[in-house]
Amino acid sequence: MMRGIRGATVVARDEPGLILEATRELLLALVEANRLRPDDIASAIFTATPDLTSQAPARAARELGWTEVALLDAAELPVSGSLPRCIRVLLHIDTERTARELVHVYLRDARILRPDR
Repeated sequence: MMRGIRGATVVARDEPGLILEATRELLLALVEANRLRPDDIASAIFTATPDLTSQAPARAARELGWTEVALLDAAELPVSGSLPRCIRVLLHIDTERTARELVHVYLRDARILRPDR
């Protein structure tokens, strides 16, 4: 069965190293919280707010060895008042777990997006 797991994080500045570091941290937290193996992950869609242009977040997944996972980077809509310097990810995973059993991860200042998590 295919399910989606969400996550988000933020960076202090638009710098390639900061984007890769924060994205790796987010992906590793999602993997650990959900006990995932790369083979469980069918695809990952990354978005970044318009103020992040120096690095594509999906590169962090490739650097983690996600060579068989379909990856896509996209620009987030520039919504007035939205959280700045935010990176989001949606993982599509193959699992028998229910939606309630999955753990969505929000790190750093992105925790305000989902205080219920």
